[in-house]
Amino acid sequence: MFFYVARCYRYERPQAGRYREFTQLGLEILSSTPAQALQRSQAICTGFLDLLGLEYELNLAVKRGLSYYLEGNGFEVRCPVLGAQQQVVGGGAYREGAGFGIGLERLVLASEMARSL
Repeated sequence: MFFYVARCYRYERPQAGRYREFTQLGLEILSSTPAQALQRSQAICTGFLDLLGLEYELNLAVKRGLSYYLEGNGFEVRCPVLGAQQQVVGGGAYREGAGFGIGLERLVLASEMARSL
């Protein structure tokens, strides 16, 4: 299991909470049993968000357009306080294990908005 922080870039028009350059926090669990790694990564993700005191919705039945997730299945976490750009976390299982990525800027924005309510 390893954590990482990376600067990432996307080629899209910037929007509130969706920047061309952003920071991603991630976790990868390498394992020969992806289903178990997926359950563990989801538990770590929700535990982290719980520690931050965020209100969120976990969707475990997301079909992602990323071909490296097993059968296209993944999960995501949305924070409704963010409005149109609600997704904060995306992840799933792949052949070598499971993992997720958290958009740091959106996470900070969700935390700030939740505190102001």
